[in-house]
Amino acid sequence: MRLSDDAQAIISKSCDKEKLIAVMKAVEEKMDAAQITPTELQWTVLINHLNEMVERAERGEKMSGVDPELFSEVSPEALGIAREVVNEIGNLTEDESYVLSVHFETAKMN
Repeated sequence: MRLSDDAQAIISKSCDKEKLIAVMKAVEEKMDAAQITPTELQWTVLINHLNEMVERAERGEKMSGVDPELFSEVSPEALGIAREVVNEIGNLTEDESYVLSVHFETAKMN
């Protein structure tokens, strides 16, 4: 994975760098297995989102309600990856999966 300067800055400012890097590696493996290749910009945006998720999990904050019907066009594959990531981070709500899945769905279209 090639990281932009912006992505590296996000990682360096993270409240839990080790956790973020571990999650990033797990995400990269899942995307590789699914043959999903994000662009450098997509990786940077995804890393920012993963960092925010790690921070919410650390602080015990919950994302406000998401309507799953808004994500009806997201593939089961993208949603499945997102659910795995949410479970790996822990202490997050199911709503996080729907929002995260958009990153994988978008990268699938590359």
